[in-house]
Amino acid sequence: MANLTGARRDNTSLFFVKDTNSNIQFGLDWTDYLKASDSVSSASVTISTVSGDAAPLRLPTDASTDVTVSGGNTVFVRLSGGSIQNVYTIKVTIVTSQGDTDSRSFRIKVQEKLL
Repeated sequence: MANLTGARRDNTSLFFVKDTNSNIQFGLDWTDYLKASDSVSSASVTISTVSGDAAPLRLPTDASTDVTVSGGNTVFVRLSGGSIQNVYTIKVTIVTSQGDTDSRSFRIKVQEKLL
């Protein structure tokens, strides 16, 4: 299973809390999933939509800039926006150097973050 650093878990699945004003990068580490001789060659991201959402969660620039692979095992996704109280599902799909395709999903809960 892939690991999400800093994620929380509830009775549904893993999630992150994100402030609507933040432009932040989330990392998904595939090390435990990959064989020693395998690596992540490419990654793509799908973000769920919420009906009537005036400020949807999104990639701030585009997929070529905001979805990156680092070290052959970690996928980074930069996200911005999102409406307070909405929950979004982020699906990360990878293709490995050995031709395998797999995906994992996590959620973003948008809340005002206070100190």
